[in-house]
Amino acid sequence: MHQLIILPIIPSWTDESGAIYPVLLQDEQSLVLVDCGYVGFLPVLEAALAAHGFSCADLTYVFITHHDHDHVGTLAALKKSNPRIQIVASAAEADYISGKKPALRLTQARKLQETLPPEQAAAGQAFIDLLCSVEPAVVDLIVQGGDLLPWCGGCEVLATPGHTLGHISLYARVIDTLITGDAAVLENGVLMLANPDYAEDLSLAQQSLEKIRAFGAKSVVCYHGGVFSKG
Repeated sequence: MHQLIILPIIPSWTDESGAIYPVLLQDEQSLVLVDCGYVGFLPVLEAALAAHGFSCADLTYVFITHHDHDHVGTLAALKKSNPRIQIVASAAEADYISGKKPALRLTQARKLQETLPPEQAAAGQAFIDLLCSVEPAVVDLIVQGGDLLPWCGGCEVLATPGHTLGHISLYARVIDTLITGDAAVLENGVLMLANPDYAEDLSLAQQSLEKIRAFGAKSVVCYHGGVFSKG
């Protein structure tokens, strides 16, 4: 049995336009979660899993596309709830996820904070505090573009750098679905760049987006925007 399940989650502070779309991959041996949501989202994630008959205790792997807080915010709590989970990420993201390096967005936010007008300073500081609240988690398995993981009959790791330099995506071959993280977002039915002003390398981000657009998978799942079907 090879199954891909999308877990649409609408954070309490937004509406459907702000939904995130973590993905589950299930086969006879593994239950893999791709990205895991914001800080404090463990109960929300548990509820989303329970709606499909699972719990955090059933997870065997968490595949992290990159280290932004909305993708790793609840990772440490998830690992504490189920220490058997293996965390999978690229080498370039591992030091950020483990806390050995400060998060890219935190560095960007601190730099931006110095230029904010007084009326925006409190909001800027609140965002910095949020990023600082992300707990580190040790990465158990390092992967890179071209690696083939055994899940669901074979999942290929794609290097999709730019949004962050270590960003990776995942292609489930048998299911013919590409999971993009933030290498692409879906806006009004079109695959687009995610927050281009904050891309670590905009040129690489554009190249990765074009790679995704040309990839040929039947379905593309974007963490922001949901499912793009090529028909």
